[in-house]
Amino acid sequence: MKGWIIAGVVVVVLVVMAVSGYNGLVTLNEGINGKWSQVENQLQRRADLIPNLVSTVKGYAAHEQKAIQAVADARAKLSGAQGPQAKAQADNELSGALSRLLVIAENYPNLKADQQFKTLMDELSGTENRIAVARKDYNESVQVYNTKIKSFPTNIYANMLGFGPKEYFKAEEGAKQAPKVEF
Repeated sequence: MKGWIIAGVVVVVLVVMAVSGYNGLVTLNEGINGKWSQVENQLQRRADLIPNLVSTVKGYAAHEQKAIQAVADARAKLSGAQGPQAKAQADNELSGALSRLLVIAENYPNLKADQQFKTLMDELSGTENRIAVARKDYNESVQVYNTKIKSFPTNIYANMLGFGPKEYFKAEEGAKQAPKVEF
């Protein structure tokens, strides 16, 4: 009789631990999804600012069509990208194209003095900061989650329950270097 009670208690403890572990993984996974939504939200905010910025630059620097088109193409690529790695790659391309466009804008004093351009640049700068924070928060959540699913005893059942590792939002090789702009 005593053996059955002990076995029953052990089974109950194991079931409670399994349910608790599963719920913890679900919570971490949903946290990652929420953080990723914030990254996408900020990337979309930047993408929404770009047409206004491009049209303002076009008014002053219409002959810089190649740089303007590169921004438009990179923005379209970012909109269609799926998943952290594809988004990171498209984001890097857009950042490079924007950098080149803004370097070109430096050559137009009237453009730099334009109030709409200044306002857009302020908003774009704030959005870039928000993107950086959202990416950092997302990567921290991924790190916590990936550590949890690789740690014992969670690693025993995490994969069986469909909890695999998540991708980090990584900058591409060479993204740390400023783009080279030639006139």
